[in-house]
Amino acid sequence: MSTVNIPRLDLNTYINGTAEERKAFSDSIGKAFNETGFVTITNHGLSKELMDKLYTQVKALFALPEEVKDKYEIPGLAGQRGYTGKNKETAKGFKVPDLKEFWQIGQTVTDGDPIKETYPDNIVVDEQPEFNTTTLEVYKKLEAAGTHLLRAISVYLGLPENYFDDKVHNGNSILRTLHYFPIENPDALPDDAVRAGAHEDINLITLLIGASADGLELLTRDNTWFPVTAFGEDLVVNVGDMLQRLTNNKLKSTTHRVVNPPREQMKNSRFSVPFFLHPKTTMDLTSLPSTIDEQHPKLYTDITAGEYLDERLREIGLKK
Repeated sequence: MSTVNIPRLDLNTYINGTAEERKAFSDSIGKAFNETGFVTITNHGLSKELMDKLYTQVKALFALPEEVKDKYEIPGLAGQRGYTGKNKETAKGFKVPDLKEFWQIGQTVTDGDPIKETYPDNIVVDEQPEFNTTTLEVYKKLEAAGTHLLRAISVYLGLPENYFDDKVHNGNSILRTLHYFPIENPDALPDDAVRAGAHEDINLITLLIGASADGLELLTRDNTWFPVTAFGEDLVVNVGDMLQRLTNNKLKSTTHRVVNPPREQMKNSRFSVPFFLHPKTTMDLTSLPSTIDEQHPKLYTDITAGEYLDERLREIGLKK
């Protein structure tokens, strides 16, 4: 059985550490992303108070009446802003939609960058003003943490430390607040209906703020499912397909899923908040020359981040 390497790393040792500490962090995250695609991160810049406030707001949002939530589902945005209702997203290769509903918040450009015109506005929740301010604060803090993590990854890959900086500044990142709703009648479920079918993320890296219940599992290299559990305030960070393409599979976009709870817990909700760190849509995802050799031939066609995102949104049913 293969060893599952999910180290717990302190981001502060990369941001403020000695040269030796910074190199150790970079080596550790690179090794884990090469082997399992997952790490957990401490000292990431989000206080427990902010995380608790976020989850309070998220729970209140999804407790709103269905007719209120439905008015925030905007046709034509492919779920990229505002509310997406139940039975809308289907994992690639699955026929039954995931058992979830979600709300997505995108980039807020504040520095006059003309890219602002290419992004739809975020949807404001009239009934819950604090939701809008809290999620914006969380978005910016996770974006900052993600930028530092990408710098550590750049060093591991032998790239300039700031390789990703201009690509993710004002990037197309998404903060998703998720509600895996109670399963009131388990016997009525199709056999393959799960909270989140096995999938890989589309983006560069994903930063997940815990969850209100267990259920996240990753697929190991020996093809077994392994539960991923974070300490209370840690972030779970994993590689997405864009980074896998860019590194010609040197860094691993690991298949993961959210399984249904034991039957006696099915009437409980589960909440989670992942941040999908995307670059600007113009970023070239052509595999880095340094990741291609005789033992590792080029695996992917050349594509931009925007083209790849569009392709994947169609595959999972969010875009027609």
